[in-house]
Amino acid sequence: QVQWVESGGGLVQAGGSLRLSCTASGRSFTPLAMGWFRRAPGKEIEPIAAISWHGSNTYYAESAKGRFTISRDKNTVVLQMNSAKPEDTAIYYCATSQRTINASGNSRNYEHWGQGIQVTVAS
Repeated sequence: QVQWVESGGGLVQAGGSLRLSCTASGRSFTPLAMGWFRRAPGKEIEPIAAISWHGSNTYYAESAKGRFTISRDKNTVVLQMNSAKPEDTAIYYCATSQRTINASGNSRNYEHWGQGIQVTVAS
């Protein structure tokens, strides 16, 4: 069983910044790739960013490139969101993979998901 500690999120004005953090833990649990996904109201879940096991490779969705930065320290993954836009409003989920060490934007590669963090960007 995986336990989660999530922080960050909330309300920010357009152009502002937010920092999301997520730590996954469990007995004999070692996440390989880690990622961030989001679900906006009325939309499908979509990948935002991912980072490889060693942190040397990253993946970013087009919507995140140049504005968001993903990083990790062992079992903690952080998403730094800059230049926030109203369309970034969504519930953000961190996820961990036991299937791949690569930075993957494919949600099917992730078995464990956090509870979700609400992010609201006001225009």
